[in-house]
Amino acid sequence: MIYEGKAITVSMIEGDIAELRFDLQGESVNKFNRATLEELQAATVAIAANDAVKGVLLTSGKDSFIVGADITEFGSYFAGPEETIVEWLGYANSVFSALEDLPVPTLSVINGVALGGGMELVLSTDIRVMADSAKIGLPEVKLGIMPGFGGTVRLPRVIGADNAIEWICMGNEQKADKALADGAVDAVFSADTLRPQALEMLKSAIAGAINWQQRRAEKTAKLTLNTMESMMVFETAKGFVMGQTKGHYPAPITAIKTMQKHCSMSRDKALVVESKGFATLAKTTESQALIGLFLNDQLLKKKAKEYDKIAKPTNMAAVLGAGIMGGGIAYQSAYKGTPILMKDINEAGIELGLNEANKLLSRRVEKGKMTALKMGESLNRIRPTLSYGDFGAVNTVVEAVVENPNVKKAVLAELEDKVSDDTIVTSNTSTISIDLLAADLKRPQNFLGMHFFNPVHMMPLVEVIRGSKTSAEAVATVVAYAKKMGKTPIVVNDCPGFLVNRVLFPYFAGFAALVRDGADFQKIDKVMEKFGFPMGPAYLLDVVGIDTGVHANEVMAAGFPDRMKADYKTSMEVMFENNRYGQKNGVGFYKYETDKKGKPKKVVDEQTYELIKPVVAAATELDADEIIARCMIPMCIEVARCLEEGIVDTAAEADMGLIFGIGFPPFRGGACRYMDTVGLASFVALCDTFAHLGKLYEPTDRMRVMAANGESYFPAAANAPVTTDSAE
Repeated sequence: MIYEGKAITVSMIEGDIAELRFDLQGESVNKFNRATLEELQAATVAIAANDAVKGVLLTSGKDSFIVGADITEFGSYFAGPEETIVEWLGYANSVFSALEDLPVPTLSVINGVALGGGMELVLSTDIRVMADSAKIGLPEVKLGIMPGFGGTVRLPRVIGADNAIEWICMGNEQKADKALADGAVDAVFSADTLRPQALEMLKSAIAGAINWQQRRAEKTAKLTLNTMESMMVFETAKGFVMGQTKGHYPAPITAIKTMQKHCSMSRDKALVVESKGFATLAKTTESQALIGLFLNDQLLKKKAKEYDKIAKPTNMAAVLGAGIMGGGIAYQSAYKGTPILMKDINEAGIELGLNEANKLLSRRVEKGKMTALKMGESLNRIRPTLSYGDFGAVNTVVEAVVENPNVKKAVLAELEDKVSDDTIVTSNTSTISIDLLAADLKRPQNFLGMHFFNPVHMMPLVEVIRGSKTSAEAVATVVAYAKKMGKTPIVVNDCPGFLVNRVLFPYFAGFAALVRDGADFQKIDKVMEKFGFPMGPAYLLDVVGIDTGVHANEVMAAGFPDRMKADYKTSMEVMFENNRYGQKNGVGFYKYETDKKGKPKKVVDEQTYELIKPVVAAATELDADEIIARCMIPMCIEVARCLEEGIVDTAAEADMGLIFGIGFPPFRGGACRYMDTVGLASFVALCDTFAHLGKLYEPTDRMRVMAANGESYFPAAANAPVTTDSAE
């Protein structure tokens, strides 16, 4: 044994080849933490001192190579000054460079995934081979940072600047065929032949058949681009990325600028430039927000895993009510492998649901994401029916009929007699109280909400709504089923609107009051889109459906009359009264035309202004800051109320609900993170400047206490270590 640690061992194999093996004790995956870096340094020193070593094979003792760095550990460096971050990166890069400078050829054997720091490690070796099922990539931009262990330096010199910009700025995991085609790896083998084939390649390098010295020289030298080529490549890329990100995400732009700056430098100088770029990004609010989302997501996965302990399996599901929503739910269940009965009261509904599922599956086939055979298998998992004949064998039912409490209660009462005593029954309701719907049920312990968002196949969130009598087993079963469907479940307690709609409608109320006071709804949309939302409030109401919005608003007003019941007629109500329902009938705040791709395209409709004239004040020019404040304050305060009332357990879950449910700007991290970024004391003071607008703008007592004490929703101390799977 040349070296033995808790994460790395080095031993001689096949005579003169040293195997450097990553196998982090006590962990299911290999990751880069400080201890692993220190062991890599020690292992490299030991190899360099051993004259018997003629080549080094880097392998993993786990199912994946290295999943990335431990962001929670390294994230502690982000709290310090930029100089501290640069110093830390300097140490890490010295370790990687020492490996790269070994006097013998090195070869990485990539199984599973090599991401972030794991990918940067393999780039420091001379030869790289991967299994045909493996994936590699540099996903750091998704955390608001960029590669900091040499990724921006080595990758362009290995695969060319154009390809490297795409890999780094997109942050996607790359499959083996793409990695081979771009030149990121030298060979791809089946998993069962990967190791012996890798050994043969390393032996060829040792024998001189592979010129590893030249490869290394190219990797550590200047990038071979002349001035004109450099300008063309990097300036074009910056323009494209700015167009895609709208300037909200500084990481990809900084990565491009960094590569442009150091392309004429040799490795060691280039690494210093990279470190400085990384350090700048690590201090941005965008990075803090995106890293926060990563940690929030890890928390959600951890909580969902806890539910697995008591969850019952859903081997057969059912959806009541076909149509677009029911068809979407049936598609999602069948596509992810769970057979589902799709019941409706008439053939037309069944046909609509089947057409929706067929359309979604066909789209996957057209895009090459699914074979026709797999599509057929998925469709066969959907069994249309007009009766309850086979419902006795169903484990979980999703009721998805019209959003009317009387209709839902009648359907649920009928259903309860058709299923077994242990079948879990759920309602896909967006606003109606679960306790109200459960009031007349014989087995309320088996009943809860399962709120899908439209369109089902695109929206990742499912709200799992626990009623006062819902059993822990029922909650766990639905969480497990939602996960099985490929969704992110968030468990919330019952109240009008639950979490997402409860905090969304105060946002709409802020919008409605702005329009009432003379603000142009188009300007409001543009301001909020610039703020980072995928669409402004008027456009969003059109997409949701004005009729749906009016109904939901009535529910919210009845539930929280002190702050959500308007004492004036809103522009949304005017739209509704004039049968302007939005995209569904082609006209709402905007008119909708079909574009070349067959998708609805919004256009300005001057009639809107004429219709709302009676309910709005004279045109008023408000600046962007006031528009943002008047829209965001009600939403943020309502999120705080949900936390204080226990509707949602943690700020992390609340923020993820907003990110996944309404498209809250990810680079702002969610409502709680946004308040933290502003500073809770500053946020409360801002609320007070709009106190004249009513209770929607009144911070809670708890918020005032937190502000006075300098507290935040995400205190640094709360970031307990969590294993990463995709980041540096």
